[in-house]
Amino acid sequence: VKSFSHAKCGKTLSSKRNLLRHVQEVKSFHCSECDKYFSTKGSLDAHKRIHTGERPYKCPYCKKSYNHGSVLKKHVRVHTNERPYQCSECGKTFTNSGTLNSHKRIHSDEKPYQCRHCEKRFRQISNLICHERIHTGEKPYLCSHCGKSFSDPTHFREHQRIHTGEKPYHCSVCEKRFRKYVNLQRHTTIHTRERPFKCSQCDKTFARSDVLKVHERVHSGEKPYHCSICGERFTYLGSFQTHQNKHAKEQTAPESSE
Repeated sequence: VKSFSHAKCGKTLSSKRNLLRHVQEVKSFHCSECDKYFSTKGSLDAHKRIHTGERPYKCPYCKKSYNHGSVLKKHVRVHTNERPYQCSECGKTFTNSGTLNSHKRIHSDEKPYQCRHCEKRFRQISNLICHERIHTGEKPYLCSHCGKSFSDPTHFREHQRIHTGEKPYHCSVCEKRFRKYVNLQRHTTIHTRERPFKCSQCDKTFARSDVLKVHERVHSGEKPYHCSICGERFTYLGSFQTHQNKHAKEQTAPESSE
């Protein structure tokens, strides 16, 4: 089916007549700063805030403000813990549709983004960008408080909260607050006693995904901890650390005299 695209705003129309009508409609809604075109005055006004720096939409829970109402709406869910987007496969819920769409690739095993430096593939382009910095060594996020730099924006934001004291994630049951969302998730299971992470090999369930990951090594036989001194491998971090301490004691013990 032939389609017609407006060169100024990129919108695609089904016929030349609709394209001409659209061109007339958007003619009066163009940005004088960058010459972009918009189909409505509201879209143009929202775009202009990029140039003016105006952020009229303020969060009622914290000091953050935004240039678009839809962005504020997504942010507020951080405080309210509202998660309106649900996965039809597993029932897991999310704060925005983009995160849900990325999550769905877990079930389809789709990984459309491949690293330019190695063969690793990723479900989200943001994960690919962060991964490629392992190869380039790039750390573009610099903390103005202590000078520490980060390759991952999420880790950077979490680090900054150490300095600001910000704890945006709060428990709706006991009002305890957290710097990281993952810590709130772990805490919430204390109240709900929910164990949503189920082992694919047996019937055991767990409150935390990291605990499930450790448990699954029982089935897979994976031993990720490797002793560089004697070559022995270990399933659990605790066993590995105990083993390492034995080597340390042997190296510091005084030699017996004959």
